[in-house]
Amino acid sequence: MNRKEKVSIALALFSLFIAYLGIGLASPVMPSIAKDLNLSGAIVGYLFAAMAFSQFLASPFTGVWVDSIGRKKMMVIGLLIFSFSEALFGFSNETWLLFVSRLLGGIGAAFIMPAVVTYIADKTTLANRAKALGYQSAAISLGFIIGPGIGGFIAEFGIRAPFFFATAISLITAIVIFLILDDSISTKQLQKNRSSAVRPAFIQEFKKSVQPQYFTPLLVVFVLAFGLAVYEMMFALFVDEKLGFTIRDISVIITVGSIAGVVAQILFFDKMVNVIGERMLINLTLLSSAIFIFISVLIDGYWTMIVITSIVFFSGDILRPAVTTFLSKIAGKNQGYIADMNSAYTSLGIIIGPIIGGILFDVNINMPYVFAAVVLVTAFIISSAKLKTPHLN
Repeated sequence: MNRKEKVSIALALFSLFIAYLGIGLASPVMPSIAKDLNLSGAIVGYLFAAMAFSQFLASPFTGVWVDSIGRKKMMVIGLLIFSFSEALFGFSNETWLLFVSRLLGGIGAAFIMPAVVTYIADKTTLANRAKALGYQSAAISLGFIIGPGIGGFIAEFGIRAPFFFATAISLITAIVIFLILDDSISTKQLQKNRSSAVRPAFIQEFKKSVQPQYFTPLLVVFVLAFGLAVYEMMFALFVDEKLGFTIRDISVIITVGSIAGVVAQILFFDKMVNVIGERMLINLTLLSSAIFIFISVLIDGYWTMIVITSIVFFSGDILRPAVTTFLSKIAGKNQGYIADMNSAYTSLGIIIGPIIGGILFDVNINMPYVFAAVVLVTAFIISSAKLKTPHLN
């Protein structure tokens, strides 16, 4: 890639980073907001699930639109929607408005994610795509790294302040992308895609996704999202309730853990793929994620929790780009569709995970993590038996 292409990919990745920065900003303050509004663990789980639910519903449409509207416009629209959703959450004191905010945030994410993934696919070859998609996953993790740290600091000015910060920075990024980024697909190709575009349909899309070459890796995507969503989205409630950690404590733990994940992606992911391949990497990280999530319920120290959380984040942040790269390699000319299904199956896991996690949290605070570990072990068994190394044309 030349310098211009690298800058373009960096800008696309930055739009994804900003979206997840906004999500990360809210992580350490969610227990305080739950207490302030008297929300149960189940309601918090539903709030997390609401964002994924709307992303899931929108993904089949945005997966088509990304090939007919263009990658750049999709990113800008997604960032604008996300910015508005964060502002709404910041101003809301009614539970139903919080849900509306989360639903809008999911729609914004559904615009951004396939646009970034397909932009990267357009700008890279199979030889360097794994590295670029590793950066994509790193952009997500980096948002989570900086987000909680900034969120914990900004929360000193009020527990709603992080949401207003996310509003401003998302809006600024949308303007920058609009003014600077060049699209990766030509106007002629967009016109051709529009003329041949079909109306998206959930049933048809998911019928295609159960084809043998797609279903097992997409099932791993679902279970990965499910298990890690339970862990990551219930974490603040878990350590607040069980260990009495403060907003600052939660910020530090999430930040340190996320740093471990990003370092792994940048320094090791590409090398690990070259040495053992995506299939083996997926299996190993599924198993390690399950083991250390279970260990989380057995410990009670601050520093021990930092270590365990770092290992879980390390495993998860290697696993995500491994699955994404695997899917990209088997997609061929269906990059938009596979990016769409990747987003949809991820959303489905994040819908169900927090709902079950929140319900289990109200029963016993350890149960969500035990259940998540069991689910990830199940995914490891399925992946080991069914996932096949892709054959490239």
